[in-house]
Amino acid sequence: MQYNRAVQQLHRAFYDRDTIVVARELLGKYLVHTVRSAARVGRIVEVEAYLGPHDRAAHSARGVTERTKVMFGPPGYAYVYFIYGMYHCMNVVTERAGHGAAVLLRALEPVKNLEGRTCGPGLLCRAMAIDQRLNAHDLLSANFHIAASPKAEPFVIAKRARIGVYYAEQWAKRHLRFYIRGNPFVSRP
Repeated sequence: MQYNRAVQQLHRAFYDRDTIVVARELLGKYLVHTVRSAARVGRIVEVEAYLGPHDRAAHSARGVTERTKVMFGPPGYAYVYFIYGMYHCMNVVTERAGHGAAVLLRALEPVKNLEGRTCGPGLLCRAMAIDQRLNAHDLLSANFHIAASPKAEPFVIAKRARIGVYYAEQWAKRHLRFYIRGNPFVSRP
């Protein structure tokens, strides 16, 4: 799979929709981060939807905090946070400002300039050079964005329960993890 710089970046309206719809439609899109004039590119193959403050697994369930305030901002921004003292994770903010919903990017298929594993949100961020400096970054920028696939490739979307949210009671069992069935870069729970 090749990456062509002429592919179309997603517009704000893409993110300003129902979180589940955005999560499913992010599959197959390209995450692009230009670092020192070299574009790192990965095809999104796995995501998880976090539906807002009523979703007990979402960070926004705790309300607006210094850490989560970007989730409550306008759609189309990156919510990047640090976990376990060693990994960054990246979410894409969705829906209207004030709602607190986002989509976690879980796995990428390497397309260009990616080294190392990309299955799992921490490894994805490490390979893409995503860290806390990109928190609240506008995903409509030239150097860090999501772009449409240059050509439509058919795939089947599978859905399962999200990974690692056992504490979220009934929300832990909801099928809000979406991935491209059969893709070898999907993370293994």
